[in-house]
Amino acid sequence: MQVHSKSVSDAIADVVVQRSDLTFGVMGNGNAHFVSSLTSRGAKYVSARHESGTVMMSQTYNLASGKLATATTTYGPGFTNAMTSLAEARLARVPMVVVVGDAPTSGKRGQDVDQVLAARALGIMTFVVGPENAQVLTEKAFNLAEKDRVPVIVAIPYDQVAKDLEEQVDLFSDTDYSGVPPRERAGQAEPDDVLVGRVAAALEQAERPLIIAGRGVHLSGSGAVLREVGDRVGALFATSLMARNVFDSPWDLGIAGGFSAPKAAALMAAADVVIVVGASLNLYQMRYNTLLTGAKAIFQLDLLPTATHSQVTEFIQGDAWIFAGKLLERVTEKDPGWRSAVADDIVDLLAEPEPVNEMGPDGRLDPRAVVKHLAEILPVERTAVQDTGHFMGWVPRYWPSPDPEGMLLPGLAVQSIGLGISCAVGAAHAHPQRLTVLVCGDGGASMGLAELETLIRNVRRGIMIVLNDAAYGMEVHQYAVKGLDEAGMVFDEVNYAAIARSMGAKAINVRSLADLTDVEQWLSSDSQGLLVLDIAISKEVVADWLKMSNAYYSTPSTV
Repeated sequence: MQVHSKSVSDAIADVVVQRSDLTFGVMGNGNAHFVSSLTSRGAKYVSARHESGTVMMSQTYNLASGKLATATTTYGPGFTNAMTSLAEARLARVPMVVVVGDAPTSGKRGQDVDQVLAARALGIMTFVVGPENAQVLTEKAFNLAEKDRVPVIVAIPYDQVAKDLEEQVDLFSDTDYSGVPPRERAGQAEPDDVLVGRVAAALEQAERPLIIAGRGVHLSGSGAVLREVGDRVGALFATSLMARNVFDSPWDLGIAGGFSAPKAAALMAAADVVIVVGASLNLYQMRYNTLLTGAKAIFQLDLLPTATHSQVTEFIQGDAWIFAGKLLERVTEKDPGWRSAVADDIVDLLAEPEPVNEMGPDGRLDPRAVVKHLAEILPVERTAVQDTGHFMGWVPRYWPSPDPEGMLLPGLAVQSIGLGISCAVGAAHAHPQRLTVLVCGDGGASMGLAELETLIRNVRRGIMIVLNDAAYGMEVHQYAVKGLDEAGMVFDEVNYAAIARSMGAKAINVRSLADLTDVEQWLSSDSQGLLVLDIAISKEVVADWLKMSNAYYSTPSTV
């Protein structure tokens, strides 16, 4: 029996199997040897249909499980197809290793691009490997991904993929990661004691304290400690979308920002001292800079070296878990006056300022009525994944979530539609025991159709909800209302239920709330696989968060 030497691709596969749960990929010339090395040994490999999908599947798998997944594509167009998703993962600070093919070391061919330069433009580090360093550099790629919570690329030149591995030489120091901007690197974990003391003093003097938690709190496990801090000083709580329910408190106002319920947003705006831990304070979270208008002091804690919003009055660099413990040691019990004053308001934060009818003015379903009705019939134990678009604020507002992994909105960092179907595949693998629920618009559904078959093939039990207004709703409500011609914003209605059935899924065309009875029957049965709901919604119902966005961008100083 012939014994084969270990190749460069084999060495990379060895590390991938040890350091990540599974690999999502599209095979091509540049990564065929690597993929074969994975699959031939029985490693878990999910075959996608588009390279963009591989990265988003890996991202959502991490968001839903906290564990690392690997993505892989070939060189050239395989790599460039993944660039939007790579940008999303980079901006969202999601760790993963992406193994790609690359041009041969002898020089670029006609189809090759400078992938290292392209990745650097996104702020992503690339390790180009060879026989002398494939194993050690792949290990370093995983180390960097985990430490700084970033995607890292391992590139295999085409003429190196099958070469025999040599004795490994490490030519990189642990800090020699020139592809990652210094501002985006994780910093020191120990927060300054003096600054922590200032936060404690401010909380004890506050009349209306508010603690906002981001995903950093969830990742560090510091939610319970921060809740105890808040209970001592009578604070209210709020979270980013990706930290939903991290406090598990009756004093939680829900999601902070554009997706807040109106009453909740009003309470957040009344806070005089705000502590923000592990949240990015992006425009959505800051409700287009209207969220914290009453705050005299805003303290932000993050591993990044500087504040992420101009309204922050004091920044503390450090780990959320260490910060929470130090803060708890310094705060003492005080009269929870604000909680007593707002107790009645918190009872029904989701109360609508106006009634929601079943149908919109144009005779199609009001999306708010649909989402609220679905909240009543879907099991709470689920993983909800959203694409981005005009519709995306209603699910966070009306649907409860079992935990921070129960409601995900990947794609929002780069503000791209069309990534939702891929994301649902990653979520389905992260929590196969839960019902996977994908919510997308019709524009995003058409964009991501390449992965619908992948989702059907991979989901154990899931529902895909297409909120179909036969338009790019965001553009209609941002630009058509200003007088721009809407011909490029609207299109003939697509029957997504028919498309899904042709691919082997079950599907329902929903034209009234009564049609959702079929969904209840499917849920109560032992049906497996994917159920697709094509729901005709009104073009004339505009989300309040989009109205705020329009107002923000209409102000000359913010454009």
